[in-house]
Amino acid sequence: MANNWKQDDIETFREIIKDVDTAMLTTATEEGLVSRPMRTQEVEFDGDLWFFTKKETNKYDEILHNQDVNVAYVGKSYVSVRGRAEIVEDLGKKKELWSKIYEKIMKTSYDDPNVILIRVNVEAAEYWEGGNYIKKIAFYYKRMTKQSSKSTDINETLEFNN
Repeated sequence: MANNWKQDDIETFREIIKDVDTAMLTTATEEGLVSRPMRTQEVEFDGDLWFFTKKETNKYDEILHNQDVNVAYVGKSYVSVRGRAEIVEDLGKKKELWSKIYEKIMKTSYDDPNVILIRVNVEAAEYWEGGNYIKKIAFYYKRMTKQSSKSTDINETLEFNN
C-alpha cells in the first residue's frame, strides 16, 4: 500500500478505474512481454491492485522471476499502470476478496492452496482522458501549428512514491 500518495492522486485513480471490471496484466518472460485479461477485485483502491489466479499458470512463474508488471485499463479513459507484483497466499485476504463468481470461474474455493492473489503495488499511472473532444481538437491543432500544446495535454502521469 502506498503511504506517500497525494489524496487527489488516489481519488483520481479510483475514479478512473472504478467501473472497469477487467484489466490487461502484462508480465515479462524470456521471450518478451505477455498480456492477459484479469478481473480486478472490487476493493477500494489504496495503492494496490488485487487479482486472483492459480499457481499452475504462466503468470505465477513469470512474477516469481520478474516482479515488474504493467496493468492497462480501458473504460471512459485509458490507463497504463506501472508497478511491482507480489504473490500473496494469505488465507484471510483471499477470503476477504473472494466472491461466488470466482467459484464458478475458477471451479474451486478460496481455501484451495492452488488459488493465490497477485498484489500489484502501483508505482505510477498514466492516463488519457476519453470523451474530451474539445481538448483533443485543441491539442492536435496546436501540434499541427507548432504551438505549445502543454495547456491542452490529453494525458497525465501520476507518480506514486512508495
